[in-house]
Amino acid sequence: MKFDKILVPLDGSSLAEAALPKAVELAGSSGARLLLLRAAEAHTLPGVDPTEAQIKAVREAEEYLTQVAERLGASGLRNVERAVWYGPAPYAVVEAARLHKVDLIVMTTHGRSGLGRLILGSVAESVLRGTTTPILVVRAAEAPVELPAGKGEAVSGPEVKRG
Repeated sequence: MKFDKILVPLDGSSLAEAALPKAVELAGSSGARLLLLRAAEAHTLPGVDPTEAQIKAVREAEEYLTQVAERLGASGLRNVERAVWYGPAPYAVVEAARLHKVDLIVMTTHGRSGLGRLILGSVAESVLRGTTTPILVVRAAEAPVELPAGKGEAVSGPEVKRG
């Protein structure tokens, strides 16, 4: 498959960066540009002017993406763009994919389930629901694996009986 632009959302964690090797591989084989994205949000107390915190969050996100791009450049990858979006990560990914006309989103999942997923949500699932851009979800080695609930049995062919 030929890609022109691949979006890689990063949150500063090594888990999110686990998507980079696959994105770099795909970019290398198709000549695509990589767009590294970081969503930035500042959380302040009610009644406190959030401006300084917002500026700091964006500055830190820009510095982080610059470091990642430099690491990729040192390994020979030159077609790297960076973008920082202020706001929630799922919205940033969906809007960046749309506005930058990306062909593929490559991201990892934290693999949260249960209460953690309920409280923190799933960025990957929210992005999946919010875009028509193809998504490659990479499971990082440290992401927990949890089998689906319930028990099933594999059947195939004409033996399948419907009741």
